[in-house]
Amino acid sequence: MGGLSRRFLNLVMDNRIRGVRSLRCIDLTRQQFFNTTIPALSPNGKGSGSEGPQDAPTSRETVAVAGSQRNKQVAGDTLKMEKIRLPSPSFSIRGSTSDLSDQLMHFFPIADRRVVCVDQLGRGVLLEADTGNVVIMPPLHKPKLTPISLSVPSPDLDDHDGGIRSKLFVMERILKPEPSSMEQTYQFEAFVYRRPAPTFFHKCWHCQLLPSLPYVHSTKQWHSFPQISSYAVVNGGSEICISVEGLGTYCLNTTSYTWTEVGKWTLPFNGKVEYVPELKLWFGISASDQTLAAADLSAMDSQPQLLGRWKELDLPEEWKECKDSQLINLGSGKFCIVRFLHTTTAKGDISDELIDQNLAVLTGVEVALHAHRSNANANANKGSGRVELKFSNHKSRCYKSNSSNGISAVF
Repeated sequence: MGGLSRRFLNLVMDNRIRGVRSLRCIDLTRQQFFNTTIPALSPNGKGSGSEGPQDAPTSRETVAVAGSQRNKQVAGDTLKMEKIRLPSPSFSIRGSTSDLSDQLMHFFPIADRRVVCVDQLGRGVLLEADTGNVVIMPPLHKPKLTPISLSVPSPDLDDHDGGIRSKLFVMERILKPEPSSMEQTYQFEAFVYRRPAPTFFHKCWHCQLLPSLPYVHSTKQWHSFPQISSYAVVNGGSEICISVEGLGTYCLNTTSYTWTEVGKWTLPFNGKVEYVPELKLWFGISASDQTLAAADLSAMDSQPQLLGRWKELDLPEEWKECKDSQLINLGSGKFCIVRFLHTTTAKGDISDELIDQNLAVLTGVEVALHAHRSNANANANKGSGRVELKFSNHKSRCYKSNSSNGISAVF
């Protein structure tokens, strides 16, 4: 695999000042998550090495001792993990002060260092960390409580021709029932970069309402609130794919804004799914065990099957995941996996006082196609349609914080 196609990793940080969020951009050429020499690669599903065969203990006591010793070893290795060096904030932003108890801020990435920030009133700005510019965005028609977002940008937002197709889709994760008479919904909107009219030369951002997922009009769902479980851009950006727990999977045409039900099944992922053109596969966090996983979403006439899974990190048992993990596609088969964790430890050796601590662990992972040993094997695998992947861990870095200054999102 080649180098990174992205130079910066973006962090959204909480602030000790109530309601303030900061955008910080880690330069991956200065604070590296990848080794210069590639570690030994392991084939599909073997994880970080912790899942290999072990000698069977002879008693329950042996099991307990072995587990305790292993956890201490894992904890010791984790404590040696290099700390993240935070850069200075590119931006610090605060929402409306009209309601200090409800200062929600949502960040929707558009491109490498461009992100739309929207407050609890639906008012937004485009933050351009590469130039330092702040662009006022049209407000959402209605604020969103727990939104998801998908960007279908052109290669250059400032390009006079390509920018016509730049779109940022924003949807509530939990959609409420609506009457069938509503053709468009306040629960699903898009920021579209286009000309106001064909006669205009310059383009600007517009916010428009879109049709909701078909199931919200069904009276069967009026007493339930199913949640979007995973979502992805597919078919080269011509469609976005949405899976809803317990209902199925739907695709939206990003030009005509029409929905199609793909199946009664859901994608085998949790959260956002990323396409890697070099591997012609989609990668995300597995819904079954929260590991890095891959699948082919190019044809969805049936439920996609996972082609490989990878556990990138062993963590101490007392470190509990407190929010959904995130996967960031850095290009050329390289990813950053973010685990958000919480732990409680004693203050000193004899103190009964406990200290709550939040941690974010970021790990660089690389994925490559498995090179078969012989052409015969390669031809056989090609004929069977089987794809083998190799995964390798690079560096892990962590950031420890209290509840007021932690990392809330990475993209």
